[in-house]
Amino acid sequence: MSDKKTALVISAHAADFVWRCGGAIALHAEMGYNVTVACLSFGERGESARLWKEGKSLDEVKAIRRGEAEEAAKVLGVHDLVCFDLGDYPLELSRDNKTDLVNLIRKVQPSFMLSHSQYDPYNTDHMYTTQVALECRMIAQAWGHNPGEKVLGAPQLYLFEPHQTEQMGWKPDTFLDITPVWEKKRAAMEHMNGQVHLWDYYTRVAQQRANHFKRNSGGMSGGRDCKYAEGFQSIFPRTVDEL
Repeated sequence: MSDKKTALVISAHAADFVWRCGGAIALHAEMGYNVTVACLSFGERGESARLWKEGKSLDEVKAIRRGEAEEAAKVLGVHDLVCFDLGDYPLELSRDNKTDLVNLIRKVQPSFMLSHSQYDPYNTDHMYTTQVALECRMIAQAWGHNPGEKVLGAPQLYLFEPHQTEQMGWKPDTFLDITPVWEKKRAAMEHMNGQVHLWDYYTRVAQQRANHFKRNSGGMSGGRDCKYAEGFQSIFPRTVDEL
């Protein structure tokens, strides 16, 4: 196992990691982290309407979405894109699928993890993914699961911003300045041609979160300038020596 810092994103569909934490991925990749993205499905059934309207077959839709995700991952500097191809709408994991995800978590040994909001009535695949992420994180910490393997420590699980945020009970407690890597995130988003309508939407989200970053870093009296940011909600308490 390398001493290199690592991070793990667990994404329900092929584009989720791009819209919601592409900046965090690119920023940490530039900082020297190996960022792994576990893509549980391609979003072929529920998040590829434009492709279906064009008359594409299921296999064609999946191939296109996989290609988009791979190109976006390259732009962001993803170390490893792991495609589980489990289907969506609904997304369901068997016990064996969960074991595969636990194995990946133990292999990566992430310093932190990223996944969806815990509640999403508009897309239950999203909140199911975070339930699975929490369950597999727990199993990966268990000394009795595959004894002899290196167990997982206690990485923070950050929940990235959902769509229609106000409906999800998502409350950010962490803002990350992604201004230095914004062009990478925007370029990655523009690879997601199945959902062109979201390119400008998530640009506006990043600009709004930049305002929140500035306000919470000192506001009108010395706040850090920021043009683009991402917000996250942490699940677990943080341990600190000073505030």
